[in-house]
Amino acid sequence: MIDSYKYYMALLFSYLRQSAAGIDALNEYVGRGISWLTLAMVLVTFTIVILRYLFDLSWVSVQESVIYMHSIVFMLGAAYTLKQDGHVRVDIIYQKCSPKIQAWIDLTGTLLLLLPVAGFIFWSSWEYVMDSWDIMESSRNSGGLPLVYLLKSCLLLMSGLLVLQAVALLMQKIVYLFAPAEVTHG
Repeated sequence: MIDSYKYYMALLFSYLRQSAAGIDALNEYVGRGISWLTLAMVLVTFTIVILRYLFDLSWVSVQESVIYMHSIVFMLGAAYTLKQDGHVRVDIIYQKCSPKIQAWIDLTGTLLLLLPVAGFIFWSSWEYVMDSWDIMESSRNSGGLPLVYLLKSCLLLMSGLLVLQAVALLMQKIVYLFAPAEVTHG
């Protein structure tokens, strides 16, 4: 009886570890992919400045593309930043705590703050995004980009990726806090 209990617990913790690793890999892939947009933003902004001040040329769509890229980097990079532990944290107490207490703080913060906020962003953005899709919203500026509905969809992607990363964080902390040492390191 005890051997089967240990087996199923080891199986559960292994599943949690593998699932968290899969979510981490997804957000790593997304984060690394969109990081190239920062380079593109610099190059496009440089081009805009050169064209405007040297040749007196400008296009609204090119200027809007910088806004789009910035928005995408911010929204789709949020879960990657969380995965990298690069988010803002008030470290007055946290840094002085033991790793176990830090894990409990992360677990509690994820359950009480991160998941509800990400869920609220998804819920409150849904109708806003769907309305944009219904009318295939485009730029209000003449010559602007016709893809505003796709940009607004990033709100749903951001919250979805944040929820996934929060779930991965929960799974990692549960394994850390509750798995026996031989399961955690095995």
